Amino acid sequence: MSQEVLTTETNRRQLQQIIAGLSDGVILLELDQSILWANEAALSMHGVSRITDLGHNADEYAKLFNLRYRNNHAITAENYPISRVARCESFNDVLIEVSPTDDPERTWVHSVRSMILTDREGQPESLVLIMSDVTDWANAEQRFEKTFNANPAPAVICRLSDLRYIKVNPGFLEMTGYSRDQVIGTSAYEIDIYERAEQRDLAIQRLRDVATIPQMQAELRLPDGSSKQVIVAGQPLLLNDEDCMLFSFVDMEMRHKAEVALRQSEERFAKAFRLTPVPILICSADTQQVIDVNQAFLETLAYDSEEVSGKTVTQLDFISDNGARARLLTALENSGRVNRVDVQVRKKDGDVLECALSADTVNIQDTPCYLLVLMDITERKRTELELVAAIEEVMKDASWFSRTLIEKLANVKKVNSPQLPSVSFTDLTTRERDVLGLICEGLADKEIAARLKLALNTVRNHVATVYSKLDVHSRSEAIVWARERGLFSGDSGTKGQR
Repeated sequence: MSQEVLTTETNRRQLQQIIAGLSDGVILLELDQSILWANEAALSMHGVSRITDLGHNADEYAKLFNLRYRNNHAITAENYPISRVARCESFNDVLIEVSPTDDPERTWVHSVRSMILTDREGQPESLVLIMSDVTDWANAEQRFEKTFNANPAPAVICRLSDLRYIKVNPGFLEMTGYSRDQVIGTSAYEIDIYERAEQRDLAIQRLRDVATIPQMQAELRLPDGSSKQVIVAGQPLLLNDEDCMLFSFVDMEMRHKAEVALRQSEERFAKAFRLTPVPILICSADTQQVIDVNQAFLETLAYDSEEVSGKTVTQLDFISDNGARARLLTALENSGRVNRVDVQVRKKDGDVLECALSADTVNIQDTPCYLLVLMDITERKRTELELVAAIEEVMKDASWFSRTLIEKLANVKKVNSPQLPSVSFTDLTTRERDVLGLICEGLADKEIAARLKLALNTVRNHVATVYSKLDVHSRSEAIVWARERGLFSGDSGTKGQR
């Protein structure tokens, strides 16, 4: 054996002894692409125990193991790292997934690099394939990737060494309208998420310090030139041994629009509340404490604002009838609204106004409140009462008028009430119904007695009973009661004329 060959063999033995105990896997190849030797770490990374299980050369290795890139793309046999190093190619940190051909469920992730050892003349002498098992890291990376992409909260990751975005999840793309290619690799100066932030200087300083950036409002520019209101926060993290910043967002656009709409609505309500000439009072629903009154309320009831503010509806005592006030508040508590209830309202000087009161429940700053609206009907009420008195006087002897005229007079006399009496037409006896029908025809008691062949006193008793059951007090009210229920509306002709 020549001295040169002996020296080469000695160097190889020494090399093998050096690398045998390394945690990195090492495979030595001859220049003819045959596999010369592999350490225990390299065998373990392939799930085998003997060098022959790796194949005798690069071609056999390609038949025994399937290799894929981390993006799940297959690698052709000629581009396997073992084939590339056999061609004396130099490469660093190639990430590959390795699976045995006969057991594809078993998978390892290797970070592979090559080393070309040369002789004194610089000619290739030994080919070395060096690999590290990064399966645990890759699995953790894969879990992070899945979690990051599945997170519904919009997020991007920026590498701090060059301030470029290296990851973006679908939530951010959907929120902003950017494409993935528009974000990945783009500088943080081009897509500046803190350009219009409320604490921009703080965010920049925390970014330099690689420290947590607290939540803050910001206005994010979109690719179409518009902008979106967001809440953004930054959290430092180490990714691939590099300092990065994870930015997460909350889309505030819908909330912002809702707040603007609410503010505009409140402004319109406040303006209408102040300017309307109808007295209005707002009180809390739970304690009935007065929250606000408009100018019309103060002028109509002759109060100063200081005398009203902070008092309860009961303390203010502007509804003169305590029972009516209690019923009003009970109705509001039960149904949430009241429509046109006649009440007497007491002014500060003691004068009483006749008012129609309507009330409803409204939410003011998420607090249930009652809105009370008063309409002064004092003059109208006085006119109606005078008119009703005149009609009552005339209708004491209704036999002089046609039925049509009686109905018109009765309807003019009608006084609106929130609810109709609960009595039904069926509560009347047959004879009482007959009497009511003839009253609606405009017949007097004598004419009813003659029509029904009854004594006059008997008719008068029936009329009194009808009044009592219907809770009315005159012929005109009885006619109104019947007409409101569509009774006897088919009768025609003029009755009881003399």
